[in-house]
Amino acid sequence: MRELIGVKQNSKSLSLFFTYHNKKGIFILYATIFIMGLFSFCADKDKAEKASPFFVESETEKPEIVLISVYDNYMVNPELKTSWGFACVIETPAEKLLFDTGGDPVILLSNMQKMNIDPGSIDKVIISHVHGDHAGGLEGFLEKNNDVTVFIPASFPGSIKNMIINEGAGFIVISEAKKISDFIYSTGELEGPPQEQSIIIDSKKGLIVITGCAHPGIVKIVEKAKQLMEKDSLYLVTGGFHNPPMAVVKKFRALGVKKVAPSHCTGDRVREAFSQEYKEDFIEYGVGRRIEIK
Repeated sequence: MRELIGVKQNSKSLSLFFTYHNKKGIFILYATIFIMGLFSFCADKDKAEKASPFFVESETEKPEIVLISVYDNYMVNPELKTSWGFACVIETPAEKLLFDTGGDPVILLSNMQKMNIDPGSIDKVIISHVHGDHAGGLEGFLEKNNDVTVFIPASFPGSIKNMIINEGAGFIVISEAKKISDFIYSTGELEGPPQEQSIIIDSKKGLIVITGCAHPGIVKIVEKAKQLMEKDSLYLVTGGFHNPPMAVVKKFRALGVKKVAPSHCTGDRVREAFSQEYKEDFIEYGVGRRIEIK
């Protein structure tokens, strides 16, 4: 009888033992599944963040865009001052952006004044790269208007970041491609040297690409814009092309670029080659030029 009782007790103990461990096993199983799912989610999220962005706009009609050259070493309006460098105002119905600031803030602000562009009307400033002929006018501009956000490549030194803060403005560091405004994007920081960002505008007529100096290569920048936007319609490419080889003209045709407006560091020979190839679709670009895309 005692042996039977002992067996029953042992059976009960074993039953409790297995019940406990079964519950523990089920808990461990669910916990493992949860952790694996969490890691999978994080991995997928990380992959999504590293993937090439796909910019999707609302169904809102694309706005009219106006590009105004306010600083360049090429001249269109003889009443304005030229100097080595580049700066362009981008106007939309919603806001105004300044892409690069040239090398001399006095010339930049003087040209803007003569063209009736109030520095205080600028909402955002984008700097393509660290060279002085593109970033040199920034501090002087911020002294006139610090109520802006400055978009700078991640490679910029702390001295420039500190200067922006000391002038009372804010900045956003650009590494990957990023939306800056409705229908306006940065290509992200592309390898140079130096590292450089360019602007993409999704306009009514097609994509517009604006480059500061195109150190990463103007063809590479245009290809990047097409890849990011997943569109083949390239309406206009403008800015400094960094004295590319003459073959760039044929490559632009192959990429489907409709109009060109090279300036700044493109080089006279290459500009002339573009002019001969593109004819009426070549836009003579320099300080004072105003391009309206309606």
